[in-house]
Amino acid sequence: MSSIRRQINIVATPRALWNAFTTADGWKSWYADEARIDAREGGRVTLTSEGDDGEPIEEIGLVHTYRPTSRLEIGWDSNSPAPTKGSRLTVQIARDGDETRVAIVHSGGDLLKDEDARAQLDKDWRQALLALRSVFEG
Repeated sequence: MSSIRRQINIVATPRALWNAFTTADGWKSWYADEARIDAREGGRVTLTSEGDDGEPIEEIGLVHTYRPTSRLEIGWDSNSPAPTKGSRLTVQIARDGDETRVAIVHSGGDLLKDEDARAQLDKDWRQALLALRSVFEG
């Protein structure tokens, strides 16, 4: 199974970074235009962003793993119209000296089978994680 792996160290507490992935305000601060999340195992996640054509793109998923301040896993709905449909996002958060490391693995789904689409998603994650860092480090 193909996957994208990215990590970034950020000057913030694990709790603060955890909130960036487990609250609607957190997602909206760095990733989505609108967000709803039921932050628990089995909870639903809906992230809405504007696509290149100006139309909203809605990513819908379920929380599969919820380990406060350390690990979150979201499975994106395979019937979703979003390009990430059928894929899985795993987020791990851990203290690393004076910083906190955020590591993501985005795997599965049809998107990662196409080399150009995979390269675009990898670029999108790089930019998203830099946006996340700028939320905390200015």
